[in-house]
Amino acid sequence: MDYSTQLLMSLPELVLAVGAIVLMLVAAWGGQASTRLVSWTSVAVLIGAGIALAGPASAGGEAFGGLYRADMFAAFAKVLIFAAAAVSIIIAPRFFQRTSGDDLRPEYPVLILLSTAGMGMMVSAGDLLTLYVGLELQSLSAYVLASFMRRDTRSAEAGLKYFVLGALASGILLYGISLVYGFSGTTLFDGIAMAYSGERSIGLLFGLVFVFAGLAFKMSAVPFHMWTPDVYEGAPTPVTAFFASAPKVAAIALAVRVAVEAMGPALHDWRQIVIFAALASILLGAVAAIGQSNIKRLLAYSSINNVGFALVGLAAGTERGVAGVLVYMTIYVVMTLGSFLVVLQMRGPDGEPVESIASLSGMSRTRPGLALALAIFMFSLAGIPPLFGFYAKFAVFEAAVAAGLFPLAVVGIAASTIGAYYYLKIVKTMYFDDPAPTFEGRTDPVEGGLIVLSALFVSPLGYALIPVLGAWTTLAAKALF
Repeated sequence: MDYSTQLLMSLPELVLAVGAIVLMLVAAWGGQASTRLVSWTSVAVLIGAGIALAGPASAGGEAFGGLYRADMFAAFAKVLIFAAAAVSIIIAPRFFQRTSGDDLRPEYPVLILLSTAGMGMMVSAGDLLTLYVGLELQSLSAYVLASFMRRDTRSAEAGLKYFVLGALASGILLYGISLVYGFSGTTLFDGIAMAYSGERSIGLLFGLVFVFAGLAFKMSAVPFHMWTPDVYEGAPTPVTAFFASAPKVAAIALAVRVAVEAMGPALHDWRQIVIFAALASILLGAVAAIGQSNIKRLLAYSSINNVGFALVGLAAGTERGVAGVLVYMTIYVVMTLGSFLVVLQMRGPDGEPVESIASLSGMSRTRPGLALALAIFMFSLAGIPPLFGFYAKFAVFEAAVAAGLFPLAVVGIAASTIGAYYYLKIVKTMYFDDPAPTFEGRTDPVEGGLIVLSALFVSPLGYALIPVLGAWTTLAAKALF
């Protein structure tokens, strides 16, 4: 395969990297005045990266000696990542202007682009070193984004906690990578799979455990979830929306690729880890969220809970299970972004952000449209039919049952009823409690339009997309098997 073809296969990441570098120079020379130009150009770069997925970037196969995979699985994950990143850029300017009193600085969209480029490398990794480089590029940008509001104590604390715990997780992952390399003699996924298909040494099993532990931190699965509530609460809300969507997709897609392609022959070994992480995440995410009074912390535990459901599909270890994971993550991204878009509208009379759940009291009478949208997102996250979130849970549990994991499906379904409590509690607060002080009545037209589109997607109308979504996720899953 000639070098130009290989470059075309990695074109989305090239577009993002070149775009980020050029916009960084524009920001350096243009200063604060260039923020609007850099922001909208960044969105255009993300759209361009999405267009670049057509052709070799989605069906080219292996590139650069097996270091990079350009297949339909990676393309599907990248579409979700690029869309979530674009939304995170679009919703940021208004938030920063009204929260900190300063306009958004042009570094923000550049950091989003660099983080997205790292996520693109993560989901296309065919080698443990490509995996690590992509993951660190994503993480280093994320640490800065978490502490982006330098004058805000909570934001600085969030960035510091994320950095310290992220460094620890990177060390754990690197230790696992070194063990896998030492006992298999290669970092390529194909070679690692051959090592696991033979007689497995204790070193390979320990390597598997440490690799999955490092990946569990990145997707905030229990027991490596401890950073999530504090970082979600302290980071600026547009950044929190980004963390809850794009990096989650990248981390879970990476875990799926490593599990299936690199460690597929060790299915019965890593399945035990995934089942434990899935059930623990579902239970802790549900129980710990009950006592939360801050909406962003509650959504943090909700994201932990939802990672558990996605891991149920991975535990199946089958093509149907991988397709179920992709369906789940697609619907989850829309539900989560929609929820955070509503949180962005929570502002007091003088424009300051309001994050307490109690402030939602009686919102059905003061902001009925906003209350209806948030109720739809909460019912959908709870998996209550006929909303589209029910189909997401159905897809992963069906895959688990088909793979013979009936006890896992039963416990997961039973535990999901616990999570329904705190989602319904928010709906009860909005519709049955006495009205709290009214939120500011203005909603940005762009943000309002995104809320409407998200609510329509997760409404029963979303079921009309099942044939398209099912066909695309099935094709993506086939690429790994």
